[in-house]
Amino acid sequence: MPVYQFEAVDMTGSVIRDTIEAPTIEDAQQQIRNMGYFVSRIDEKKTKAKKSRAKKAKKKGKTFTIGSRVGSKQLCTFTRQFSVLQDAGLPILRSLKILEGQLKPGVLRNTLIDVIDDIEAGATLSEAMARHPKVFDRLYVNMIRAGEAGGALEIILRRLAEFKEKAQSLKRRVLSAMVYPAVVITVAIAILSAILIFIVPKFKKIFEDFGTELPKITITLLKMSDTAVAYWYLIPTIPVAFFIFIKIVRLFYWGRFVVDWVKLHIPVAGRLIEKTIIARTSRTLGTLVSSGVPILEALAIVRETAGNTVFERAFDHVINRIREGDSIAQSLKETRVMDDMVVNMIDVGEETGDLDTMLNKIADVYDEEVDAAVESLVSMLEPIMIVVLGGIIGFIVIALFMPLIKLISELSA
Repeated sequence: MPVYQFEAVDMTGSVIRDTIEAPTIEDAQQQIRNMGYFVSRIDEKKTKAKKSRAKKAKKKGKTFTIGSRVGSKQLCTFTRQFSVLQDAGLPILRSLKILEGQLKPGVLRNTLIDVIDDIEAGATLSEAMARHPKVFDRLYVNMIRAGEAGGALEIILRRLAEFKEKAQSLKRRVLSAMVYPAVVITVAIAILSAILIFIVPKFKKIFEDFGTELPKITITLLKMSDTAVAYWYLIPTIPVAFFIFIKIVRLFYWGRFVVDWVKLHIPVAGRLIEKTIIARTSRTLGTLVSSGVPILEALAIVRETAGNTVFERAFDHVINRIREGDSIAQSLKETRVMDDMVVNMIDVGEETGDLDTMLNKIADVYDEEVDAAVESLVSMLEPIMIVVLGGIIGFIVIALFMPLIKLISELSA
């Protein structure tokens, strides 16, 4: 009979860690509940024979792939389909085999083959997924584990699918809004570089042949052209070098912190980044709390999903303060990384015992604010780009045609 290791909480709040024998994990959970304990985690204890079978499990249908990560869109689709199959009442293995058969050859299909083999060898779904951290991150695995422990895997998968879809939607909106300005700026730089390198030198030769006196604005343009011709290779090199420099700096903790701090203080764009992080972390924490993941583990996962060292440092402070008995709201207020509205809503959620609902409301509000911020940023960038590009083109036209007009006047006199 299988032996299960479990972690539970008794009526006094004390943590109980023990083992229990039962035919299935559901029977084990029921026996633990009958003892008056609330199950927080349960895993099957592996025997050497089962471990050996898992290692020797035959991998059929696996294909060669480059890389080991799965796109967020593909994982989002898989989670939703898995959720639908579980809602329909299909066994986990049957659901995974159906999804594996529908997937095209790739990293996710190879991973599912491994997960299916591990489950057939005696592993739980969360244990099998935890062996592939580049596909299923800590958030994913911990929510699945919470669903297994609470016997509500189909509900957890539904929440996880909704979370993934909203996160993907937010990311897509931000990226799509940034494409237009990025393309315009890149094309403008390419055209201006071509004018300075190929067009202006021809005018310079005309001016030298006629020996006309040049105004200061034209001399400035010709000097810029000479610099561009002499150091043309710096035009593509500087952005690449800057990108590599930032990558190297971010290898060190202090470098990551400085770069992330600067990002948050960029006019307009910094506020957009901040709102995006608050929306993502609030929804992540709300989803984990509603799924029954312990608060300290949930905060540790949220820290990893923040994507900004300033916020990571703030969540470290919150985790340490909660261990000392403080509330989440009070700890967050001390960090000063989130607005008072966010802190107050979290405080209300803690007081009413409805923290997950409040966190999801915060995420909804900030999703809307991100949309508004993206629209205002794009609408502000458009006239700025038009004015700047118009000014540059006007400068070039005036600088080139002032000597020509003077030359024509002298020749016609």
